[in-house]
Amino acid sequence: MSDILAILFASAGFDGATQGILGEGRRLADTLSCKLHALIIGPQNEPMNSSVAAIADRVIAVDQSEISEYDTEPYLCVLVAVCKQLSPRVALLANDTYSQELAPRLAHRLGGSAVGDVTELKSHLDALRVTRSVYGGKAAAIIELKRYPAVVWLRARAFAPAEMRTERVAQIEKFTLDLSGDFRACIIERKREASGATRLEDAQVIVSGGRGLGGPEPFEELRQLADAIGAQMGASRAACDAGWVPPSWQVGQTGKKVAPGLYIAVAISGASQHLAGISDAKVVAAINIDPDAPIFKRCRFGIVEDYRKVVPLLRETLSGTKK
Repeated sequence: MSDILAILFASAGFDGATQGILGEGRRLADTLSCKLHALIIGPQNEPMNSSVAAIADRVIAVDQSEISEYDTEPYLCVLVAVCKQLSPRVALLANDTYSQELAPRLAHRLGGSAVGDVTELKSHLDALRVTRSVYGGKAAAIIELKRYPAVVWLRARAFAPAEMRTERVAQIEKFTLDLSGDFRACIIERKREASGATRLEDAQVIVSGGRGLGGPEPFEELRQLADAIGAQMGASRAACDAGWVPPSWQVGQTGKKVAPGLYIAVAISGASQHLAGISDAKVVAAINIDPDAPIFKRCRFGIVEDYRKVVPLLRETLSGTKK
């Protein structure tokens, strides 16, 4: 039990999160002088397979009709079977909803340990030490995992991608598992909601609204601003809980943890849970009518004013800057 396993979803493609997992997996495998295995699960994506094969030492692809769409139990059965065959020391996943749902279950079924929202991994003697934020991002905790496999999901964009190799490319191996049995749970209905072209976690610019907007209608005005600068839309938990916007927009400790180049917070006071979700943002700009709002302690640029006076001017000024 010494190799590293990167668990990837074909539906995500070769995005930033996938590249981060492979980058950290490659670094950790090289440090421990072991192999990096990559498991790609779901309807296959040949360009993704080729890119992964240029980084990992071994690539295992699982593409069956039973897993054409995500379903917790079939996916978990595949992961357990592959892990039992490989006996990895560490299994790495992304920070998407699927990974967060699967990680603790996988660790439990394998008798290992699990931890999430990791920003750093290090091997220490016979244990794995991981670093993650605690207390709403006000402190960092170093956790030592001694039960293997260590199943870890990584914070989005916290890890650099690996360089692709040209001299040695891994072969794509097919893996098939009998998934015809009954499962403990099954999906009986799926509902899809529209989303932007880019995942919120991968967005470079985000325009986010909060409780101070007062209702769902002002978010349309924010959307116009976001469209003008090519940004993704986000929101605070209060706005999502009120039903003004979809839950998938939620940014914060219990929502999406984002790391954009620019985060524009409109009418968001800046509770510690929200600030934890934007702790990796490079630049934060805030518009709030309350000069004592906590968000101003985190932002680089701040405007103390009613958003209704500022947003139209911003939209007019920034129109045409979208690249």
